[in-house]
Amino acid sequence: MKRYCLALDLKEDPELIAAYEEHHRKVWPEIIESIKESGIRHMEIYRVQNRLFMIVDADDDFSFERKKLTDESNPRVQLWESLMAKYQQAIPGSPPGEKWLVMEKIFSL
Repeated sequence: MKRYCLALDLKEDPELIAAYEEHHRKVWPEIIESIKESGIRHMEIYRVQNRLFMIVDADDDFSFERKKLTDESNPRVQLWESLMAKYQQAIPGSPPGEKWLVMEKIFSL
């Protein structure tokens, strides 16, 4: 099992942040299925102010590149991503077009 931690910012708007959280209380079943089919076994998202932090535990053969290709061919995932884009913004300094950024582990106890 592999663990990944990712970060993303939301737009600094309390109403948009509340709406984003509401969507995540009712994630579409097709999105949950897509996540599971990719090899992700556990996912959590945390928020502080407008910064999101995601923890992903995935199978050893999980690949973000493969998930991206699969997601691009799934109309329902594309609709979800389009909806979420309304609330999200790149972390300053992110490469163009990048949303969730994989974080580097710098400490472990």
